[in-house]
Amino acid sequence: MVEDTDMKEHIVCPFCGCLCDDIIIGLEGNQIKENKNGCAISKAKFLNHHDDRLEMNAPLDELVEKAAKIIANSKRLLVYGLSSTENDAHREAYKIAEVAGGVVDNTSSVCHGPTILGAQESGEAHAALAETRHRADLVIYWGSNPQFAHPRHLSRYTRAPGFYIKDGKKDRQIWVVDVRKTISATVANRFVRVAPGSDLEVLCALRAIARGKVLDVDEIGGISVKELTEIVEAMKNAKYGVLFFGLGLTQSKGRHRNIDAAIRLIQDMNVYTKWGMMPMRGHYNVAGANKTSTWQTGYPYAVDYARGYPRYQPGEYTAVDMLVRGEPDAVLNIAADPAAHFPKEAVKHLSKIPVINIDPKRNMTSLLAAVNIPTAIAGIECDGAATRMDGLPLYLKKVVDPPEGMLPDRDVLRMIYEEVRRMKK
Repeated sequence: MVEDTDMKEHIVCPFCGCLCDDIIIGLEGNQIKENKNGCAISKAKFLNHHDDRLEMNAPLDELVEKAAKIIANSKRLLVYGLSSTENDAHREAYKIAEVAGGVVDNTSSVCHGPTILGAQESGEAHAALAETRHRADLVIYWGSNPQFAHPRHLSRYTRAPGFYIKDGKKDRQIWVVDVRKTISATVANRFVRVAPGSDLEVLCALRAIARGKVLDVDEIGGISVKELTEIVEAMKNAKYGVLFFGLGLTQSKGRHRNIDAAIRLIQDMNVYTKWGMMPMRGHYNVAGANKTSTWQTGYPYAVDYARGYPRYQPGEYTAVDMLVRGEPDAVLNIAADPAAHFPKEAVKHLSKIPVINIDPKRNMTSLLAAVNIPTAIAGIECDGAATRMDGLPLYLKKVVDPPEGMLPDRDVLRMIYEEVRRMKK
């Protein structure tokens, strides 16, 4: 138990991909009473972590045994989620998928999966958040609204002064490229409106202009060739530039081809100056799910163990596609809520099969699950490791004790794995 009066510093916030590591938590006994430095969402997550909790409706051993029976008897298990839990839990989930001959997928398949495909096609022109803060004099957000989805991103990394950028507002330009004027666009130095579904054409046009080609049209994607030329010149003249991109680029028409074109544009810019790019990852450890999957299986997501070894095929072994085709006969869902976010046809099949839901909180998936196992919240009630959007691993600290009888995801998954192994002998 924590002491009656305590202040814990350098706490990492387990909400978004920024993983802000400057949070100060005030405690009274085992109760969180204060969150300093956190955004409104961070404050809500810490101060209200005890709300809407799943209840343990049976002894843990019974729930584990019931989950293990479903998995052991399944012919086509789907393991899904993992973006809102820590890295050690990932390892146990991959072991379950392997022993059951199932498929393991994470939430990147419905967000930044195209980012990974684009990088596999063209390489990775990567940047770091520290580099952005200290060096970047031009930052572009494309198809991303950080003020809404990553509330402290601008204040910590693109509006804050750095070692070489003495004044984040005067010495650095921030541009937003999007289909509409978002909250982030209202605080940017420049807003570029692109027509919906035309990101690929605009990116290719920027590449052509950068290579000295003359375009025989007046505008592309709702942007005049004159403005496109101005953008290219500004990018060439930047001392250090960073392109952040979000789901407006990965999930619009073109998908992974958009990312491929963006990567190649950044590669073209590096002929003239220094540029990097970074996806705006949403859930706090979705980047970690891709990393750990690659470490364990050789592939970042959509991995099938049906033949006893890992195979990779997005579109074939991704969760939504499998559910729409009606393939899985059981689902192990970990730290995600597919029932709330998947398409209707996918949820329809999800409701017909046994679902094992492992999560600290009640959600839409918990309402249709055959087995609900509540767990401790990583980064609040148990420790672990998570990966920031730029690939930096950070340590999540335990702040308070979890409710009695609730274990971390990794321990519950380890128990399920051992029970499945026993049943399959």
